[in-house]
Amino acid sequence: MINIDGHLKSNLHLNWSPGLKPLAEIDPGSTVQVDIPDSSTLQIREDFTTEDLRNVDESLLDAAVGPMYVKGSEPGDVLEVSIERLDVARWGWTMVSWDFGFIKHRFRDRLLIWDIGSEVATARGDFLKGIRIPVSPFLGIIGTAPSTGKHGMIPPQYFGGNMDNRLLGQGSKVYLPVSVPGALLSVADPHAAQGDGEVCGTAIETMATVCLKINLLKGSSIGAPRAFSDDHGLGPVIVTMGISPDLRNACSDAIENMIEELKTYGFTDEEGYALCSVAGNLRISEVVDEPNYVVSMLVPKEIARQRLA
Repeated sequence: MINIDGHLKSNLHLNWSPGLKPLAEIDPGSTVQVDIPDSSTLQIREDFTTEDLRNVDESLLDAAVGPMYVKGSEPGDVLEVSIERLDVARWGWTMVSWDFGFIKHRFRDRLLIWDIGSEVATARGDFLKGIRIPVSPFLGIIGTAPSTGKHGMIPPQYFGGNMDNRLLGQGSKVYLPVSVPGALLSVADPHAAQGDGEVCGTAIETMATVCLKINLLKGSSIGAPRAFSDDHGLGPVIVTMGISPDLRNACSDAIENMIEELKTYGFTDEEGYALCSVAGNLRISEVVDEPNYVVSMLVPKEIARQRLA
């Protein structure tokens, strides 16, 4: 197993680009263990108070571990990344910000520290005093390199990145488009828990160790990330995403991508569209990583597989 220490500055990057130098080469079918810093890139400490936030360098936020070069991958292929294990740290943090989040210039800055147990995270101090949140870890950032250009870490795009989709947790399989030779896979931004939307701009941010099994699907081109996941309440689900600065377009893209995915189960376009309406769930997964929204369409696997029976 390849081990990558994301706490080393030399193993991090702060932009998405096809020109980044790989820090490891991965054979398809291999498993990689990655130690991932929190979204502050280890700047926020457990003993911090709200006043300490003034010392955080925003240019260092959301540094990603990578990239990893996947041997044999070429543009038009797809990476299948199985999140086999995701272990988070024993503490984390949430920040309310004056100028970040979906509602700006209303709430003053506030830092909240959480104690993270095996099942719940508990708020420290008087803010949200006594509140316990079920722990459901996932990766906020997982993506491949874009085909061209240099892009910031915050907005998610067609290659993935900062999607903040809480469905991308342990046991999930994430499918990412390959746009450059080697794919150049990176991960970051572990969360112990988050609601759909991440409306204040942060989840329960924390550090994590993740084990990823990386497979290569040749000639299986996709235009946006997809996933097989487990949604508590629905069970195993197929997930497609739409990523756009226009919420309506993001919704449309998520639906169109699901219609395309359902073709592999034997459904026509019209059947897939109807199935999305009677059995699908359209969700706003992320609204704060400006300028792009992430919308997910979920269809239960059990229903889709009925056509294959």
